[in-house]
Amino acid sequence: MTYSLAIHGGAGALLKQNMTPEKEAAYHAGLARAVEAGEAVLRDGGSAMDAVVASVCALEDEPLFNAGRGAVYTSEGKQEMDAAVMDGRDRRAGSVAGVFGPKNPIRLAHAVMERTEHVTLIGPNALEIARQAELPFGDHDYFFTQSRWDALQKTLELRARGEVSDDPARRHGTVGAVARDEAGNIAAATSTGGMTANAPGRVGDTPMIGAGTFADNATCAVSGTGHGEIFIRWNAAGEIAARMRHAGEDLATAANHVVMQDLANHDGSGGVIAVDAAGNIAMPFNSQGMYRGMVRKGLAPETSIY
Repeated sequence: MTYSLAIHGGAGALLKQNMTPEKEAAYHAGLARAVEAGEAVLRDGGSAMDAVVASVCALEDEPLFNAGRGAVYTSEGKQEMDAAVMDGRDRRAGSVAGVFGPKNPIRLAHAVMERTEHVTLIGPNALEIARQAELPFGDHDYFFTQSRWDALQKTLELRARGEVSDDPARRHGTVGAVARDEAGNIAAATSTGGMTANAPGRVGDTPMIGAGTFADNATCAVSGTGHGEIFIRWNAAGEIAARMRHAGEDLATAANHVVMQDLANHDGSGGVIAVDAAGNIAMPFNSQGMYRGMVRKGLAPETSIY
């Protein structure tokens, strides 16, 4: 009877030389709140699914992270959010793409899983599910973050000069959680605002089951953060599970291979958090940093950046 939980607030952390003590403290505090939100569910005997949704909601509510309230802007100055959940008990999953309005897109992804026969919804029909589920909505002022708007303007200015941003956070912003509950079930949840100045309508790996989000009690639960197009092409989350299932690798070996070889060798900078049915946790990343945290029953929670 044990539980474990891991979270991430995105790979591509601020460069160390740009990280002030105040910013670092704020990131650690935000990560700690998300760990506590998920552990509170597990501590009370709740499900892995409810725990990962709770953790991701806390991250979506924190403007420091690129999801929910802190979502970045597309090249047209809009915010389009993706989210997904997957239950390791039966591989049920729900995801949404390109949505704007619900304060917590992860709750909408969960509602898609619980209320429909589908896995993925987009557009007005996805928002209708949110209304039926009575999820809270936010307006443009709620989702506005000055730093995200400034990042868009900088990126557009660079593009106009034919230059490319060297900010690793531009294409790595995602949040996620994976958990193993006391019943031995696992689950994953991931949410993102996309890439700064990405094309309108672009969908990354987050809502694509097997790419950025995956869970199966037989192997592992995974939430990814990084260069989404590469995670999609290399089926990153599903590949970790496949290596465990077919090659007999343990969680750490499988996750490290996918992140440090499959992804890293193909411009797939980023990382993953993963948990198996025994509660083992792996959090490999090939970027300079990855905002992350973890906790196991009976142990003190930990948060890290670099």
